[in-house]
Amino acid sequence: MSLRWRLYAYLAGAHLLFLAITVMLFRTQPLLMLGLEVLVLLSLGLGVWLLRRALEPLGYTRHFHDLLQDQHYAARLQLSSDKELNELVQLFNTMLGRLYQERLQIGEQQGFLDRLLEATPSAVIVFDFDGRISLLNASAQALRGLGDAKGETLAACALEVDAAGAGVGLLAQLDALPLGDSQLLTDADGRRYRGQRGQFYDRGFSRHFLLVEELTEELESSEKATYEKLIRVLAHEVNNTVAATGSVLDSLLYYRSQLTERDSEDFSTAILAVQRRNASLGEFIERFTRVVKMPAPELRPAAVRDIMDDILYLYREQCRSRGITIAWQRCDAVPAIAMDRHLMEQALLNVVKNAMEAVEAGAGEADSDHRRIDFVLAQEAGRVRLSVIDSGNLLGDVPARQLFTPFFTTKKGGQGIGLLFVREVLNRHGYAYRLAATTDGATSFDIWLTA
Repeated sequence: MSLRWRLYAYLAGAHLLFLAITVMLFRTQPLLMLGLEVLVLLSLGLGVWLLRRALEPLGYTRHFHDLLQDQHYAARLQLSSDKELNELVQLFNTMLGRLYQERLQIGEQQGFLDRLLEATPSAVIVFDFDGRISLLNASAQALRGLGDAKGETLAACALEVDAAGAGVGLLAQLDALPLGDSQLLTDADGRRYRGQRGQFYDRGFSRHFLLVEELTEELESSEKATYEKLIRVLAHEVNNTVAATGSVLDSLLYYRSQLTERDSEDFSTAILAVQRRNASLGEFIERFTRVVKMPAPELRPAAVRDIMDDILYLYREQCRSRGITIAWQRCDAVPAIAMDRHLMEQALLNVVKNAMEAVEAGAGEADSDHRRIDFVLAQEAGRVRLSVIDSGNLLGDVPARQLFTPFFTTKKGGQGIGLLFVREVLNRHGYAYRLAATTDGATSFDIWLTA
């Protein structure tokens, strides 16, 4: 029973007792009894009225509690005719008004933080108390395997990506990232990221979050500036040395006639060997300087199939003599694409030449029937993909991030110039590219051309 009804019961019981006492005066003093009964009834009515007035603040308090529980902060309590009670009502309304303003401010701040989070170029991944993904911004949703990952663990997303044939990808590396650590990570396509795991406290419990920032362009730009400076210094010193040495060697050949025939032959052989080595050194540094001094591309519409057909005819006899089949695997009809034909031809010649050398180095005599280089020109999702696929399997254990770094090569005696030149040409055209091993043991160089 509530306090209100207990008070009503007490008031009614007390007055009923008074009425019973007055009935005892009915025989001796009937008029006094009637007067007392009237007083008791008046007292009962006055008690009920005072009790209602006394309990009226409880009603306002209950109504205020309901408004708070339902979060109806914009509502207001109606004023009473009692001035003292109105002070309480005014206090409740003031509290509701302040709560309403604070809610508006929190909503505005939350909206601002949401917009800021969505506009942040870094990927932000927030986990709940159970380690499941609870929040992803737009940059995080763009990462492979995180498009619709809310409610899942990062490990489960990583397993799905790895099962799709992407290898040990970025998500698996992020999942293994220790708390408070920052590391340089690489995805299956060779793009490089800086990942950092942190934590914050929510309602007294720790929650983890990840910040992922792509550094591919910044690192490539820094690498380019470094190797350009290095090559310029080397070219200056080597060219000066080669020119001076060449002049001295030419002068020394004039002394052959002063030697005996036997000594003259040995002398000439030694001088000519040094001259060849000197010229080879000059050609070596010249190949690097061509990368540094590459002109800006002059874009004109060009037919990609015509370029690849020329390369196919150029290498057909060389491939046939080595037991390699080179042919189109797929060739869609695509429109002409704006590019610098000369630079792209040079880059694609390097790609096909590398593919031919990879097939020759990666396949034994028993596999001669399976030595292949295939071209693919495909229209996909509004873009054109050009692929050069070779049956060599030389990239299985090579990290993707190393393939286009300066001076890196998988060939014995190689200098790492070819892919460096290709990367520079593709970057200047703004084409996305990828060099990776496929699931069937082949190697595919994919270039996405802007149509």
